[in-house]
Amino acid sequence: MSEDAHPIDAVSAISLADWRRRVFEAYADVRANPDPTAAWSRWRAVRDDLFRSHPSSPLPPDARARFSGLDHFAYDPRARTLGDVEPVPTERVEIGGSAGSSTTFLRIGRVRFELFGDAHALAIYWLDGYGGGLFLPFADATSGTTTYGAGRYLLDTAKGADLGAVDGRLVLDLHFAYNPSCAYDPAWACPLPGPESRVSIAVNAGERAAVSS
Repeated sequence: MSEDAHPIDAVSAISLADWRRRVFEAYADVRANPDPTAAWSRWRAVRDDLFRSHPSSPLPPDARARFSGLDHFAYDPRARTLGDVEPVPTERVEIGGSAGSSTTFLRIGRVRFELFGDAHALAIYWLDGYGGGLFLPFADATSGTTTYGAGRYLLDTAKGADLGAVDGRLVLDLHFAYNPSCAYDPAWACPLPGPESRVSIAVNAGERAAVSS
């Protein structure tokens, strides 16, 4: 959802705080719902409403009136899995992003998981700033075709995108993969997936390419 660095003043700061509060609430509802399909449907409805009507929507103001909803792949139960975090020596890294931005993270491990019958691994990061938070971006074989070319986010717990864990394993439900805000407006500065954040398969789950209006 819309939670990336952006030029800000007092009024927009209060608005963005409200946006983030609603994002946290939406993900809390997801974690509390025992029905993954229903949780996803509700999350989509909340997100569409925020994009359409909230002052901090990543959509430019002139696009909001024409907005009819974000495009997602159909639900596929195989796209929900659990991941095991494999620790690695912690390393501070600068992840480049849109608008010439760079964000400091700590590479803390690799998350290993099975998806669509194959084994995969992605780097997982910790935001190196006040409060911190897990960050799991990714790109795949759909990037630049049916999904946003620079990749998508799955977890960004500092900003509310948190699917929780089961018995110490991270919930990785790719239906909740979403575009960074810069997919909608280049004024947003978003850290983007690097080489360690790529899988070779097509992840036909989650949000598709950004809407054009």
